[in-house]
Amino acid sequence: MIGTVVIIPTYNEIDNIEAIIMAVFSQSDDIHILIVDDNSPDLTALKVKELQKKFTKRLFLEIRKEKSGLGTAYIHGFKWCLERPYKYLFEMDADFSHNPTDIIKLYNACHTDGADLAIGSRYITGVNVVNWPMSRVLMSYLASKYVRLITGMKVHDTTAGFVCYKRVVLETIDLNKIKFIGYAFQIEMKFKTYLKKFNIVEVPVIFTDRIFGESKLSSGIISEAIFGVISMKLKSLLKK
Repeated sequence: MIGTVVIIPTYNEIDNIEAIIMAVFSQSDDIHILIVDDNSPDLTALKVKELQKKFTKRLFLEIRKEKSGLGTAYIHGFKWCLERPYKYLFEMDADFSHNPTDIIKLYNACHTDGADLAIGSRYITGVNVVNWPMSRVLMSYLASKYVRLITGMKVHDTTAGFVCYKRVVLETIDLNKIKFIGYAFQIEMKFKTYLKKFNIVEVPVIFTDRIFGESKLSSGIISEAIFGVISMKLKSLLKK
């Protein structure tokens, strides 16, 4: 897995950060990790700095001044990684909702099977979600159906946050023009990849809700996703 970096954005993940770093590194000696921390009050970044002493050439940390959205954290991470010779760039949560053992599946989809974007999909083989209340499962599932309808993408899990990009995708997309910061960020990135006609593949994974820490989901993020999709689609049509 040479050339692989896993970007993990964090805000108050002190209960998870060491365990997730160790779990990701256990998958391969060639994996690097970039933590993008939004100046967590619980000192998540301090724990990462301690672990950097052990993983001097594999664990990297970028600290931003304040909490300013998942999307901007990933854009920051993408730009940092593109300044270095990484070939495969992952998005992954810190809370173990994404199983580190599935990293190899997404990597193989890109490295071996020719995908440009591999999505760890909760919905490609039914509904593979553990420990979510039914109301949240339905909201997420129906949101993806809604996005498929509006955008025309043949992607079942449009809000998935566990993905692997080939470098060329992120070099082709104008990251400075990505507008959304929450769930809509994940949708927008997939939609821009789709518009550029890259090969998108969904790989079935099981999503497990966090045990430690608090969810970052908010009503504002949901609204952004609902209304942002329509705006995004209209802008794409106007450019044709």
